Amino acid sequence: MMDLPKDFLRGSIPPLITPFRNGTVDFTAYAAMVEFQIAEGSHGILVNGTTSEPATLTVDERNRAVDVAVEAAAGRVPIVAATGSQSFADTEALTLHAEKAGADALLIVTPYFIRPPQRGLAAYYLELAKRTGLPWMIYHIPGRAAVNVTLETLCEIADKAPNFVGMKHAVDDLGFVSRCLARLGMDFRIFVGLEDLSYPMMAVGACGLMNAVGNLRPARLAAMCEAVWEGDLGKARDIHYALFEINQAVFYDTNPIPIKYMMKKVGLIPENEHRLPMVPALPELERRLDGVLERAGMV
Repeated sequence: MMDLPKDFLRGSIPPLITPFRNGTVDFTAYAAMVEFQIAEGSHGILVNGTTSEPATLTVDERNRAVDVAVEAAAGRVPIVAATGSQSFADTEALTLHAEKAGADALLIVTPYFIRPPQRGLAAYYLELAKRTGLPWMIYHIPGRAAVNVTLETLCEIADKAPNFVGMKHAVDDLGFVSRCLARLGMDFRIFVGLEDLSYPMMAVGACGLMNAVGNLRPARLAAMCEAVWEGDLGKARDIHYALFEINQAVFYDTNPIPIKYMMKKVGLIPENEHRLPMVPALPELERRLDGVLERAGMV
Protein backbone atom coordinates (compact mmCIF):
# COMPACT_ATOMS: atom_id res chain seq x y z
CA MET A 1 0.00 0.00 0.00
CA MET A 2 1.35 3.43 -0.94
CA ASP A 3 2.49 5.67 1.88
CA LEU A 4 -0.05 8.50 2.18
CA PRO A 5 0.41 11.73 4.17
CA LYS A 6 -1.10 11.36 7.62
CA ASP A 7 -3.72 14.08 7.08
CA PHE A 8 -4.67 13.03 3.55
CA LEU A 9 -7.89 11.11 2.91
CA ARG A 10 -9.41 11.25 6.33
CA GLY A 11 -12.16 13.13 8.10
CA SER A 12 -15.58 14.15 6.84
CA ILE A 13 -15.79 13.94 3.03
CA PRO A 14 -19.48 14.38 2.20
CA PRO A 15 -20.94 12.86 -0.99
CA LEU A 16 -22.52 15.87 -2.66
CA ILE A 17 -26.02 15.72 -4.12
CA THR A 18 -26.54 16.65 -7.77
CA PRO A 19 -28.62 19.81 -8.13
CA PHE A 20 -30.92 19.78 -11.16
CA ARG A 21 -32.77 22.67 -12.76
CA ASN A 22 -35.32 22.01 -15.50
CA GLY A 23 -33.87 18.57 -16.14
CA THR A 24 -30.23 19.60 -16.48
CA VAL A 25 -27.42 19.60 -13.93
CA ASP A 26 -27.07 23.00 -12.26
CA PHE A 27 -23.29 23.28 -12.15
CA THR A 28 -23.43 26.81 -10.72
CA ALA A 29 -25.29 25.44 -7.69
CA TYR A 30 -22.80 22.56 -7.58
CA ALA A 31 -19.84 24.94 -7.31
CA ALA A 32 -21.67 26.82 -4.55
CA MET A 33 -22.11 23.55 -2.61
CA VAL A 34 -18.35 22.96 -2.80
CA GLU A 35 -17.75 26.45 -1.36
CA PHE A 36 -20.27 25.75 1.42
CA GLN A 37 -18.53 22.49 2.36
CA ILE A 38 -15.13 24.16 2.55
CA ALA A 39 -16.49 27.06 4.61
CA GLU A 40 -18.10 24.58 7.02
CA GLY A 41 -14.84 22.73 7.60
CA SER A 42 -15.31 19.51 5.63
CA HIS A 43 -12.06 17.67 5.07
CA GLY A 44 -12.77 16.81 1.43
CA ILE A 45 -15.47 16.48 -1.23
CA LEU A 46 -16.85 13.26 -2.72
CA VAL A 47 -18.15 13.71 -6.27
CA ASN A 48 -20.64 11.31 -7.88
CA GLY A 49 -21.30 9.15 -4.84
CA THR A 50 -24.62 7.37 -4.33
CA THR A 51 -26.20 10.55 -2.97
CA SER A 52 -25.54 12.26 -6.32
CA GLU A 53 -27.90 9.87 -8.18
CA PRO A 54 -25.02 8.82 -10.49
CA ALA A 55 -26.99 6.12 -12.29
CA THR A 56 -29.23 8.88 -13.68
CA LEU A 57 -26.26 10.90 -14.97
CA THR A 58 -24.41 10.47 -18.25
CA VAL A 59 -20.67 9.85 -18.30
CA ASP A 60 -20.19 13.38 -19.61
CA GLU A 61 -22.23 14.85 -16.74
CA ARG A 62 -20.29 12.88 -14.17
CA ASN A 63 -17.02 14.03 -15.72
CA ARG A 64 -18.19 17.64 -15.73
CA ALA A 65 -19.09 17.39 -12.03
CA VAL A 66 -15.50 16.36 -11.31
CA ASP A 67 -14.20 19.28 -13.37
CA VAL A 68 -16.40 21.76 -11.51
CA ALA A 69 -15.49 20.38 -8.08
CA VAL A 70 -11.75 20.46 -8.80
CA GLU A 71 -11.97 24.01 -10.11
CA ALA A 72 -14.15 25.25 -7.23
CA ALA A 73 -12.02 23.62 -4.53
CA ALA A 74 -8.83 24.99 -6.08
CA GLY A 75 -6.64 22.69 -4.00
CA ARG A 76 -8.10 23.71 -0.65
CA VAL A 77 -9.47 20.23 0.12
CA PRO A 78 -9.01 16.86 -1.60
CA ILE A 79 -11.49 15.88 -4.29
CA VAL A 80 -12.45 12.21 -4.30
CA ALA A 81 -14.11 11.15 -7.54
CA ALA A 82 -16.49 8.19 -7.46
CA THR A 83 -15.85 6.57 -10.84
CA GLY A 84 -17.54 3.19 -10.56
CA SER A 85 -20.26 1.86 -12.83
CA GLN A 86 -21.65 -1.55 -13.76
CA SER A 87 -19.70 -1.27 -17.03
CA PHE A 88 -15.92 -1.68 -17.00
CA ALA A 89 -15.67 0.62 -20.03
CA ASP A 90 -17.61 3.39 -18.29
CA THR A 91 -15.61 2.97 -15.10
CA GLU A 92 -12.37 3.16 -17.06
CA ALA A 93 -13.51 6.32 -18.90
CA LEU A 94 -14.63 7.98 -15.66
CA THR A 95 -11.39 7.00 -13.92
CA LEU A 96 -9.12 8.30 -16.67
CA HIS A 97 -11.01 11.58 -16.82
CA ALA A 98 -10.94 12.09 -13.04
CA GLU A 99 -7.17 11.67 -12.94
CA LYS A 100 -6.67 14.03 -15.89
CA ALA A 101 -9.02 16.60 -14.32
CA GLY A 102 -6.98 16.73 -11.12
CA ALA A 103 -8.93 14.60 -8.67
CA ASP A 104 -6.88 13.54 -5.67
CA ALA A 105 -8.28 10.04 -5.14
CA LEU A 106 -10.89 7.62 -6.49
CA LEU A 107 -13.77 5.67 -5.00
CA ILE A 108 -14.88 2.75 -7.16
CA VAL A 109 -18.12 0.96 -6.33
CA THR A 110 -18.44 -2.77 -6.76
CA PRO A 111 -20.15 -3.43 -10.13
CA TYR A 112 -23.86 -3.46 -9.41
CA PHE A 113 -26.60 -5.77 -10.73
CA ILE A 114 -24.04 -8.22 -12.20
CA ARG A 115 -23.27 -10.02 -8.91
CA PRO A 116 -19.79 -11.23 -9.94
CA PRO A 117 -17.86 -13.90 -8.02
CA GLN A 118 -15.00 -12.82 -5.79
CA ARG A 119 -12.39 -13.75 -8.40
CA GLY A 120 -14.22 -11.50 -10.86
CA LEU A 121 -14.19 -8.60 -8.41
CA ALA A 122 -10.47 -9.03 -7.80
CA ALA A 123 -9.73 -9.16 -11.53
CA TYR A 124 -11.92 -6.12 -12.18
CA TYR A 125 -10.20 -3.96 -9.59
CA LEU A 126 -6.70 -5.12 -10.40
CA GLU A 127 -7.22 -4.28 -14.07
CA LEU A 128 -8.50 -0.82 -13.16
CA ALA A 129 -5.56 -0.28 -10.81
CA LYS A 130 -3.20 -0.61 -13.78
CA ARG A 131 -4.90 2.34 -15.46
CA THR A 132 -4.39 4.98 -12.75
CA GLY A 133 -1.66 6.23 -10.49
CA LEU A 134 -4.11 7.78 -8.05
CA PRO A 135 -4.84 6.28 -4.64
CA TRP A 136 -8.18 4.51 -4.88
CA MET A 137 -10.71 2.88 -2.61
CA ILE A 138 -13.45 0.31 -2.97
CA TYR A 139 -17.01 1.40 -2.30
CA HIS A 140 -18.61 -1.51 -0.44
CA ILE A 141 -22.40 -1.12 -0.49
CA PRO A 142 -24.02 -4.55 -0.97
CA GLY A 143 -27.47 -3.16 -0.16
CA ARG A 144 -27.37 -1.38 -3.52
CA ALA A 145 -24.82 -3.39 -5.49
CA ALA A 146 -26.02 -6.87 -4.42
CA VAL A 147 -22.46 -8.13 -3.93
CA ASN A 148 -20.15 -8.33 -0.91
CA VAL A 149 -16.39 -8.01 -0.90
CA THR A 150 -14.69 -10.55 1.36
CA LEU A 151 -11.65 -9.84 3.49
CA GLU A 152 -9.69 -12.36 1.43
CA THR A 153 -10.49 -10.42 -1.75
CA LEU A 154 -9.45 -7.14 -0.14
CA CYS A 155 -6.16 -8.69 0.93
CA GLU A 156 -5.52 -10.10 -2.56
CA ILE A 157 -6.10 -6.69 -4.13
CA ALA A 158 -3.94 -4.97 -1.52
CA ASP A 159 -1.10 -7.42 -2.20
CA LYS A 160 -1.15 -6.77 -5.95
CA ALA A 161 -2.20 -3.10 -6.27
CA PRO A 162 -0.01 -0.66 -4.28
CA ASN A 163 -2.35 2.28 -4.95
CA PHE A 164 -5.31 0.50 -3.32
CA VAL A 165 -5.58 2.38 -0.03
CA GLY A 166 -9.00 1.89 1.50
CA MET A 167 -12.74 1.37 1.42
CA LYS A 168 -16.01 3.13 2.03
CA HIS A 169 -17.97 0.66 4.13
CA ALA A 170 -21.75 1.10 3.89
CA VAL A 171 -22.65 -2.09 5.75
CA ASP A 172 -23.96 -2.62 9.28
CA ASP A 173 -20.96 -4.73 10.29
CA LEU A 174 -18.49 -3.28 12.78
CA GLY A 175 -16.73 -6.62 13.14
CA PHE A 176 -15.71 -6.54 9.49
CA VAL A 177 -14.05 -3.16 10.01
CA SER A 178 -12.00 -4.50 12.91
CA ARG A 179 -10.97 -7.57 10.92
CA CYS A 180 -9.92 -5.40 7.96
CA LEU A 181 -7.80 -3.09 10.09
CA ALA A 182 -6.24 -6.04 11.94
CA ARG A 183 -5.17 -7.62 8.63
CA LEU A 184 -4.41 -4.55 6.50
CA GLY A 185 -3.14 -2.17 9.16
CA MET A 186 -4.42 1.02 10.74
CA ASP A 187 -3.24 3.09 7.77
CA PHE A 188 -5.84 1.37 5.59
CA ARG A 189 -8.48 4.07 5.07
CA ILE A 190 -11.97 2.97 6.03
CA PHE A 191 -14.73 5.55 5.66
CA VAL A 192 -18.12 5.17 7.31
CA GLY A 193 -20.97 5.03 4.82
CA LEU A 194 -23.92 4.59 7.19
CA GLU A 195 -24.90 7.52 9.41
CA ASP A 196 -25.91 5.35 12.37
CA LEU A 197 -22.40 3.88 12.55
CA SER A 198 -20.45 7.14 12.33
CA TYR A 199 -19.31 7.30 15.94
CA PRO A 200 -18.91 3.57 16.71
CA MET A 201 -17.03 2.84 13.49
CA MET A 202 -14.64 5.74 14.04
CA ALA A 203 -14.13 4.57 17.61
CA VAL A 204 -12.76 1.25 16.34
CA GLY A 205 -10.45 2.84 13.77
CA ALA A 206 -12.33 4.20 10.74
CA CYS A 207 -10.54 7.26 9.38
CA GLY A 208 -13.59 9.35 8.52
CA LEU A 209 -17.10 9.75 7.20
CA MET A 210 -18.67 9.82 3.74
CA ASN A 211 -22.23 10.45 4.85
CA ALA A 212 -25.17 11.98 2.98
CA VAL A 213 -26.11 14.04 6.04
CA GLY A 214 -22.86 15.93 5.49
CA ASN A 215 -24.71 17.84 2.77
CA LEU A 216 -26.88 19.33 5.52
CA ARG A 217 -24.71 19.43 8.68
CA PRO A 218 -21.09 19.41 7.47
CA ALA A 219 -19.62 21.32 10.40
CA ARG A 220 -21.03 18.84 12.93
CA LEU A 221 -19.58 15.84 11.08
CA ALA A 222 -16.19 17.52 10.79
CA ALA A 223 -16.31 18.28 14.52
CA MET A 224 -17.09 14.63 15.32
CA CYS A 225 -14.06 13.46 13.37
CA GLU A 226 -11.82 15.99 15.04
CA ALA A 227 -13.10 15.03 18.50
CA VAL A 228 -12.19 11.40 17.84
CA TRP A 229 -8.71 12.40 16.64
CA GLU A 230 -8.25 14.43 19.83
CA GLY A 231 -9.26 11.44 21.93
CA ASP A 232 -12.41 13.17 23.19
CA LEU A 233 -14.80 10.29 22.66
CA GLY A 234 -17.34 11.84 24.99
CA LYS A 235 -17.65 14.91 22.78
CA ALA A 236 -17.84 12.73 19.66
CA ARG A 237 -20.58 10.62 21.26
CA ASP A 238 -22.56 13.75 22.15
CA ILE A 239 -22.40 14.93 18.53
CA HIS A 240 -23.48 11.48 17.38
CA TYR A 241 -26.63 11.62 19.49
CA ALA A 242 -27.31 15.27 18.65
CA LEU A 243 -27.43 14.16 15.00
CA PHE A 244 -29.40 10.99 15.70
CA GLU A 245 -32.84 12.08 14.45
CA ILE A 246 -31.52 13.85 11.37
CA ASN A 247 -29.37 10.81 10.56
CA GLN A 248 -32.49 8.68 10.72
CA ALA A 249 -34.40 11.17 8.57
CA VAL A 250 -31.98 10.75 5.68
CA PHE A 251 -33.46 7.27 5.20
CA TYR A 252 -37.15 8.01 5.68
CA ASP A 253 -37.28 7.44 1.92
CA THR A 254 -34.68 6.41 -0.66
CA ASN A 255 -31.56 8.56 -0.43
CA PRO A 256 -31.33 11.39 -1.56
CA ILE A 257 -35.07 12.17 -1.55
CA PRO A 258 -35.16 13.36 2.10
CA ILE A 259 -31.80 15.13 2.01
CA LYS A 260 -32.69 17.11 -1.11
CA TYR A 261 -35.99 18.23 0.40
CA MET A 262 -34.28 19.36 3.60
CA MET A 263 -31.51 21.16 1.70
CA LYS A 264 -34.08 23.10 -0.33
CA LYS A 265 -36.07 23.86 2.81
CA VAL A 266 -33.10 25.48 4.53
CA GLY A 267 -31.91 27.26 1.38
CA LEU A 268 -28.84 25.19 0.50
CA ILE A 269 -30.02 24.39 -3.04
CA PRO A 270 -32.31 26.43 -5.32
CA GLU A 271 -34.48 23.53 -6.51
CA ASN A 272 -35.62 20.18 -5.14
CA GLU A 273 -35.48 18.24 -8.37
CA HIS A 274 -34.66 14.63 -9.24
CA ARG A 275 -34.37 12.52 -12.36
CA LEU A 276 -36.65 9.58 -12.96
CA PRO A 277 -37.00 7.02 -11.54
CA MET A 278 -36.16 9.15 -8.49
CA VAL A 279 -38.94 11.53 -7.42
CA PRO A 280 -39.37 14.29 -4.80
CA ALA A 281 -40.76 13.72 -1.33
CA LEU A 282 -44.50 13.30 -0.89
CA PRO A 283 -46.39 15.90 1.20
CA GLU A 284 -46.65 13.52 4.17
CA LEU A 285 -42.87 13.05 4.17
CA GLU A 286 -42.32 16.79 3.76
CA ARG A 287 -44.31 17.42 6.94
CA ARG A 288 -42.33 14.77 8.79
CA LEU A 289 -39.03 16.25 7.64
CA ASP A 290 -40.20 19.76 8.56
CA GLY A 291 -40.57 18.51 12.13
CA VAL A 292 -37.06 17.07 12.09
CA LEU A 293 -35.61 20.38 10.89
CA GLU A 294 -37.57 22.33 13.51
CA ARG A 295 -36.35 20.11 16.35
CA ALA A 296 -32.79 20.46 15.00
CA GLY A 297 -33.14 24.24 15.11
CA MET A 298 -32.55 24.58 11.38
CA VAL A 299 -35.80 26.38 10.47
